[in-house]
Amino acid sequence: MRMIQKSTLLLFLAGFSMTAQIKGTIKDSLSGKPIPYVNIWVVNENIGTTSEENGEFTLNVTDKDKTLLFSALGFEKKTIKASQEMKVALKPIAYQLDEVVVAPQRLETKEQEIGQTENKIYQAFDNGPRIDTKYFPYNSTYRKTRFIKQVSIQTDSKITDAILKIHFYGVDPNGYPGEELLDKDFIVTVKKGVRKNTFDVTELNLTIPKKGLFVGFEKLIIERNKTEKTVTDLNTNKTQIQKAYAPFVLYGRTERTFLFTFSGGKWIKKTKSDTEDPQQRIKISEPAINLVLTN
Repeated sequence: MRMIQKSTLLLFLAGFSMTAQIKGTIKDSLSGKPIPYVNIWVVNENIGTTSEENGEFTLNVTDKDKTLLFSALGFEKKTIKASQEMKVALKPIAYQLDEVVVAPQRLETKEQEIGQTENKIYQAFDNGPRIDTKYFPYNSTYRKTRFIKQVSIQTDSKITDAILKIHFYGVDPNGYPGEELLDKDFIVTVKKGVRKNTFDVTELNLTIPKKGLFVGFEKLIIERNKTEKTVTDLNTNKTQIQKAYAPFVLYGRTERTFLFTFSGGKWIKKTKSDTEDPQQRIKISEPAINLVLTN
C-alpha cells in the first residue's frame, strides 16, 4: 500500500517580507531570441523563479541590493544586482561535439532498472525553486549495460500536461554534482494524477560514468504549472489565495550518507552531524527517480 502526504504551500516566497517586485526579459545575446525556462536565483537564498516561454519573468525580493544568478544550459551564467535594469542577455556556449562511436549491433538486448527502493511509502513535497538530486553509484555489473535508455520519475499533479526539467550531472573530485552531461535542457511533460512517468533518453547518448551520476529535477515556476486554491481562516473568517506549482514529485525514505540540493545558486550537502560517524547512513527523503540501463 502506498500512502501519499501532500503539502500544499503558499507561493514559495511565503515567509519573506516582499518589498520589491522585479520584472525582466532574458534573451540570447547573439540571436536576440527569448530564452525560456531560465533558472533565476537570489544568491545564497532559497528564493527563485523560472522565465516563461517568452523569456519574461517576475520575482519578489526583500532587498534590491541582492544579487541574482541566471543559469541556463547552453549559456554562460550571469549575475546581476536586483537594482539593475532587467533586460538580461545570456551568451551562448560553444560545445565541442564528442566523437561518435558506432558499436556493433547486439543480437540480444539486456536491460536492468536501477534506483528502486524497498520502501514503497511515498510522500509528495512542494520543493520550491530548488533542485533535488538522487545519486546513482557505479557498479561493475553495469559494464554490460552502460547506456541509459530510460529515466522515470513519480509525480502527483493536479493539472494536465505539467512540465519540469530533468538534470544529469557527473561527479566532481569532491563527490559533489559536477558538470551537466547534456548541452541543452531536457524538458518533460507529466500527466495528471499520481503516476510513474517514463521517458526515453536513447537519443541523448548517455552512459553511466564510472564515478556514478546524479539525476535531479527542477520545478518550473511558470504560469503553465501554477495552481490556485481559495482557503478561509476559520479564526478570522478571511480568505486568501494559496498558490503552488505542479507537478509534485514523490519522495521515498531511504538510507544514504548524504543528500545534495541546489539552492541559492550553490550545492548544499546534507550529512550526519560532525559529532557522529560521517559514514553512518541516515534516513532521507529522496526523489523517486529510476533509470533503465541497456547494452
